[in-house]
Amino acid sequence: MKKFVLFAAALFAAAASMAQSTEAYPSYIQVNGRAEKEVVPDEFYLSIVINERDSKGKLSVESQQRDMIAALRRQGIDVEKQLKVANLSSEFFKKKSSVATAKYQLQLGSAAEVSKVWQALDNLGISNVSILKVSHSRIDALKEEVRVEAIRNAQQSARTLAEAIGQRIGKCFYIWDSNNDILPAYYNNGLTMRSMKMMDTAAAEGAAEEEPLDFKTIKLQYSVQTKFVLE
Repeated sequence: MKKFVLFAAALFAAAASMAQSTEAYPSYIQVNGRAEKEVVPDEFYLSIVINERDSKGKLSVESQQRDMIAALRRQGIDVEKQLKVANLSSEFFKKKSSVATAKYQLQLGSAAEVSKVWQALDNLGISNVSILKVSHSRIDALKEEVRVEAIRNAQQSARTLAEAIGQRIGKCFYIWDSNNDILPAYYNNGLTMRSMKMMDTAAAEGAAEEEPLDFKTIKLQYSVQTKFVLE
């Protein structure tokens, strides 16, 4: 009951504020502004799982880890900065019915690098590789740029409409920004890994031109609702 009263009070206050704004500016124009941008990702986060089961118990996790690190370094990966241990099981706690595993997170900077690393790991028999997320190193700054562009587009729309009827706009007295955070691009890991496998096969067969791995762009979309005084 208390929550309902508080909600009703807030709703009444908002309505009262809206009424006051309308009375203060009886002549106004209301427009929506939108903006969007597609961003090519430059941050790729991979999950790598090493499991004794993959080698049928012939290679320990420690041995596979050493081989993986050496392979990554041959690809120019700064292991100390780009590779993190996500989870590592202990031999002390290993049961007879289970095997030791180790999980890692690897950050890469391009789709081409993802493909090369995947091939290198696959050659080692490490096939449990998946994409955790894809982002951009300037994602927060880019979001703000698109949000600012949305409000500027709203202002331009208001100005164009006002001029069409021989008027002009004054100050903006209302802005409603209801945007939620941008959702990351999701991938079908199985399909993506098969695509990389096909690329590797084509390269081995002497393909004339290597096609880059096609990752989705990150789409930033924002909209705002505004009200400008008509003069």
